[in-house]
Amino acid sequence: MKRLLNTLFVTQPNVYLSLDGDNVVLLKEEEKLGRLPLHNLESIVSFGYTGASPGLMGYCAKNNISIVFLKQSGQFLARVIGESRGNVILRKEQYRRSDNNISSCYIAKNFILAKVYNQKWMIERMTRDYPMRIELKKFKEVSNDLTDLMNDIRISEDLDSLRGLEGQAALRYNSLFDQMILQQKEVFYFHSRNRRPPLDNVNALLSLAYTLLANDVTSACESVGLDAYVGFLHRDRPGRASLALDLMEELRGVYAERFVLSMINKKMVTDTDFLRKENGAVLLTDESRKKFIKAWQTKKQEKITHPFLNEKISWGLVPFSQAMLFARYLRGDLEEYPPFFWK
Repeated sequence: MKRLLNTLFVTQPNVYLSLDGDNVVLLKEEEKLGRLPLHNLESIVSFGYTGASPGLMGYCAKNNISIVFLKQSGQFLARVIGESRGNVILRKEQYRRSDNNISSCYIAKNFILAKVYNQKWMIERMTRDYPMRIELKKFKEVSNDLTDLMNDIRISEDLDSLRGLEGQAALRYNSLFDQMILQQKEVFYFHSRNRRPPLDNVNALLSLAYTLLANDVTSACESVGLDAYVGFLHRDRPGRASLALDLMEELRGVYAERFVLSMINKKMVTDTDFLRKENGAVLLTDESRKKFIKAWQTKKQEKITHPFLNEKISWGLVPFSQAMLFARYLRGDLEEYPPFFWK
């Protein structure tokens, strides 16, 4: 159980939510885990829920408190709300800003700044921890290049130039990614990003990690009332969760890519975990995919201190904290959206 930004997160599985007066009561196998007043809550997010009483759902609907049900994996299931008041205003503001290229660029800059900042942090971490195992001079050169590109991103005024700067940063960062792989070099290597299908072990792992992260961020957007399919950097396309792709940019490196590197460098995956198809596609076996997802879920339970909120939360709640902060920015509660600058 975790309170964050007036949202109650119920992260334990098999917890039943019930109503007692003006309070939500959390029960697990008839044991009372907690009791909280509802009057200062905006929403309740429950992972792997057993259920919620009709009385609680009715009370929350009447008092404009949303209840969001997610699978334990974080996949969105349902959202119980009353009259659509605040969410309509929030989404209309999201649509207005998305339709304006200048506003879209202003917002998208924060996503890309955080992405490049976090990639630079990963590079600096490698130079500190493994100076004898990498090309130190090249790492420092790329780190300086990313600093210059971040300065250019800050003053970018249109989406096309912003995408160009993002592309330059990605090329510089990707040129070092192979050196961040410290173990099993004969079977785990990165020459370039390829997908649909992935053509090597590393790209197969990255594709799965990005898919899992996108799913988590999409659920987070839906949980706070945002439209996950209307973005700012990623423009509208049928079936594409553009806002989720926007928000996950700042988390790609420190969340997904670090996880993949850790799986390889700790030898939690080996070459035997992959299948190779006749068309060159490389895929994880069914058992290996389950192992990967299990490790992903374990990683999400690790505690960190959120750099903006200065609160201890799990990695798994980072997408939800960012979605809530972004919704508050659109509502005017925050002057600026605070992206996830890891440190």
